[in-house]
Amino acid sequence: MSRLSRLGFIDVRHTEVPVRRRVRSRGVPPALTSNEVFYSEDVREAAQLMGQALSPMALRVADEHLAGFAAGMHGVRLRNVSMLYFDLHVPAVIDIPRHGDYFGVHMPMNGCALASHRGRTFEANSIRSLVTSPGQPLTMRLDLDSPQLVIRIEKPVMTAYLTRVMGRTLQHPLAFEPEFDLTSEAAMRWHAAVQLIHTEVFHAGSLVSRGQGIGAVEDLVMSSLLHLQPSNYHEEFTSPAPPDKRGAVVQAAIDYLEDHLAEHITMSSVSGAVHMSVRAVQQGFHEQLGMTPMTYVRERRLERVHAELMDATPADGITVTAVAERWGFHHLGSFGSEYRKRWGESPSQTLRR
Repeated sequence: MSRLSRLGFIDVRHTEVPVRRRVRSRGVPPALTSNEVFYSEDVREAAQLMGQALSPMALRVADEHLAGFAAGMHGVRLRNVSMLYFDLHVPAVIDIPRHGDYFGVHMPMNGCALASHRGRTFEANSIRSLVTSPGQPLTMRLDLDSPQLVIRIEKPVMTAYLTRVMGRTLQHPLAFEPEFDLTSEAAMRWHAAVQLIHTEVFHAGSLVSRGQGIGAVEDLVMSSLLHLQPSNYHEEFTSPAPPDKRGAVVQAAIDYLEDHLAEHITMSSVSGAVHMSVRAVQQGFHEQLGMTPMTYVRERRLERVHAELMDATPADGITVTAVAERWGFHHLGSFGSEYRKRWGESPSQTLRR
């Protein structure tokens, strides 16, 4: 299960040192009980560690509650979707000046939190979640005994997923409405997606625990949130307009490329698959996605390589060279440069996580 406990956005070495527990962890989902990220009774240290997992923050606790303060976080990460659980045990205020580059669904497991985000202020509780968007300030005033389960979805993969589904580049950054009603019948789909993550992490013999099926699980989580929660792309995502001829060509070309990413692809093969000229395909990609078809291929192959390296464990015996060549990168020098530019680290660093 080590692949599931690798949180790239936080130093998990805190889990390697036995901690003195003054309070018992309460309500931690069974799948996360053995994946403690940190425990601290120091407000400043807790703010720094939570800031790594969420976003840089100020954490305020009233003097009368300092003696009872104890912050704990448990979490697992698939590839680009993480499940985090944190508990501060006492009333506290979390103030995030600028939300990090991810989308978060904050679900209080008990108690409540007064949330202010994107111009909205409301009470998040067991039936009303908070959905956060990148780049915006966030304030949460947590009541006594108000632990939260957070589903974190990295912005680049959500943006790429929405772009692929709609078949065009996004004109504006994706942003969700903050208030998420969990009592609706439709919201049961979200509960099912969260439960699937939990089940796949909890059971040692699941596909995800073996590094398989992770992409499908993450796609389900992203699709569920995009379908259920209002956003600036919600109407277009749920009720797309009939594509024009050029849009249909681009979508057909994308489908072809997705099915043949591991094969040798040429513009002639793409144009032949969609029965349009090379020029028409190239122009369609430029207008709809702002890139050439071969740039799209390179980006998707980089994503596939990243996914395989993220899923790999030492026992798999996987090498960077083998994975890169499997996805069509035969010039390892230029591949390494492109990979670092795309993911902010070398392929070998991803593999060693």
